[in-house]
Formats: sequence, C-alpha cells, structure tokens
Amino acid sequence: MSEHKVYSIPARFRRIENLHILLWLIKDLCWALNYKTVAMIMIVPTMAVALMITWQTRHILSEVLHNLAVVFWITANCTWMVGEFYGWDENLIGEIGLRQLAVIPFSIGLMILAYYYIFLASKASFREKMFHKAEEAVRQEIRNEK
Repeated sequence: MSEHKVYSIPARFRRIENLHILLWLIKDLCWALNYKTVAMIMIVPTMAVALMITWQTRHILSEVLHNLAVVFWITANCTWMVGEFYGWDENLIGEIGLRQLAVIPFSIGLMILAYYYIFLASKASFREKMFHKAEEAVRQEIRNEK
C-alpha cells in the first residue's frame, strides 16, 4: 500500500476562502438579477478578499499561483459584468467592448496555471517542497494561535 500524504492549510485560510465564495456568489447573483448597485459594491469586498488570500499564501508557490489566477478570473468577471450593466460590453472601441477585453485577464489567469501545470506541478521535487511549505504554514499558524 502506498503512503498517502495529507496536504493541509491553516483553518484561518480556509475560512477566508469560504467567505470569498460567499462574496463572489452574492456578486454574481446580483449580476444575474440585474441589481447593478449591489453588484458593483460587491466588487470591492470580493476583490479585496481574493487579494488577501493571494497575499496570505505568498510563501506557498503552488497556492499563490492558483490564487493569482483567481484574482485575474474575478477581474475578468467584473469587467464583463460592468460592460453588461452599462452597455459597454460591445462596440466600445470599434467592435471591441469590455466583454472582449475581459479575455485579457482570463488569458493571464490561464497562462499562470499553464505555467504551473506544465513546468512546476509535474516535478516531484516541487510537489514535495510545496507540501513542506504548507506544513510549515500550518505550524506557524498554530504558533500564532498560542
């Protein structure tokens, strides 16, 4: 039987990630219901928490790259939403609108993840290093709670 490692992150990180899901869903629900004011307001906490998650995982490259991709995903998502709300989704500059411009941050996020999966995640040494970095983050969090 092979040894199975358990990859964990500090509970505080997980709570913030779960809060982020809630904020993002509220923003997107408001978008779907055409509640422009609330959806626009929700951009701020949704982006702020995404950036906070990215910052708190900065010492674990595998996590920070995924979280950075999420920041670009939300940026694209918000760009598209603003375009739809204000009629800027098409023909803002010629035939280009915010919906088309949202492709830029979507693509940046995809390139970050492509780099991770093609060049980093395939290496056992990298995966082992990230496992140890995550373990250290958990130990640090436990020390900080005492």
